[in-house]
Amino acid sequence: MAGRITSRGFSTHRTRREVLQTMALTGTWLAGRNLRAAAVAPNDKLNIAAIGAGGRGAANLDALKSENIVALCDVDERRAAEVFERYPRARRFVDFRRMLDSLDRQIDAVVISTPDHTHAVAAAKAMQMGKHCYCEKPLTHSVHEARVLAELAASNKLATQLGTQRHCWDNFARVVELLQSGTIGAVRECHVWIGGNRGGGRRPTETPPVPPQLNWDLWLGPAPQRPYHSAYAPYSWRFWWDFGTGETGNLGCHSLDLPFSALHLRHPVTIEAEGPPVDAETTPPWLNVRYEFAARDSLPPLVLTWQHGNKPAGLLPDSELAAFRSGMLFVGQNGLLLADLYQWKLFPESRFSHIRQPLTPAPKAAGFALEPQSLPHYQEWLAASKSGGSTSCPFGYGGALTELVLLGNVAYWTGEKLQWDARNLRAVNCARAEEFLRRRYRPGWSLG
Repeated sequence: MAGRITSRGFSTHRTRREVLQTMALTGTWLAGRNLRAAAVAPNDKLNIAAIGAGGRGAANLDALKSENIVALCDVDERRAAEVFERYPRARRFVDFRRMLDSLDRQIDAVVISTPDHTHAVAAAKAMQMGKHCYCEKPLTHSVHEARVLAELAASNKLATQLGTQRHCWDNFARVVELLQSGTIGAVRECHVWIGGNRGGGRRPTETPPVPPQLNWDLWLGPAPQRPYHSAYAPYSWRFWWDFGTGETGNLGCHSLDLPFSALHLRHPVTIEAEGPPVDAETTPPWLNVRYEFAARDSLPPLVLTWQHGNKPAGLLPDSELAAFRSGMLFVGQNGLLLADLYQWKLFPESRFSHIRQPLTPAPKAAGFALEPQSLPHYQEWLAASKSGGSTSCPFGYGGALTELVLLGNVAYWTGEKLQWDARNLRAVNCARAEEFLRRRYRPGWSLG
């Protein structure tokens, strides 16, 4: 199943086959500034530029290798070396701004696989130039940026996709089907959790030399200037506020995607968070967030909880939760649905014995390996970029999902229960929240 955002703001679902058929049959509707992008025929190849070629970027490019990879941008020459060799005809850059300006007419679409803090400035510039855009999760580093990108994608009528590859997996579709068919009745509670305790720590005081292959100033991009340290790059940036969004942004977009889609969620009315004392430098090693949603059409009000570092207590025996290091527990009027990204189970089992349980969970990917069942996620975007139509996680959907997870961080920073005015992007009861909804950019970097 694939989802789309309707004019009412909710997510409806169709089969992946229906989505792809629609993409193939829909006439071109792309009216962005890049005229070549609007004229690409379904059987033509897109000219794609990568912003972030090493690491996660390598996996994204592997899924898009059927197209013309015309440009590669990475600030770390060593990390991107293998990808540079794989696409010898692609132009190489270290500054995506220069790449887009110099190759404007040769680029139809971009794929962004950089750290969180550069997602928005890269995507905004690309979309303002009429480029279709694929961006890794979370879509942005701040709530305000997510709203801006969603509006840019809509106003420029561009094909966009958030990097929530698991959205197209069969297990995702089956859980959505079970929930939307009323298997467990009306759902008023949903609990989502992940294990682990990543986060915390102190800012390094050492100032080692910048590795010769790394352009540190461009890696920092819009973030405040600070000395290089390996504690930030190439990976652990996720747990420093200037660069990352913690586990809420990292894994929240994957885990909360399923209830967000299946239960037709959009904007919460309240958000509150509990965690260790706020550290201005690093994200917390554990965090509990509680979201309240109003009724949606025939669906009742809902309480959604996000728990990083612990599991919901008292709803199922610990022995049942043991196999789920991370998971989702939907509490319905007639039963419970326990799921993760690979499997699901209904309770009480005696009541649902007639419903076939899934087979052994699929093996989990190691590192940046691309799982074959993720390919439709990329194919949706390619088809939409060429011929119009929809994707399952466009920036209208992915932006709202990103707003949700990042609002958990905002509530944590303020220490208050936020009364949320989604239309005006503000907490009506907490003026202090404003400083955490937006961010400042270094000179030379902006949303345009």
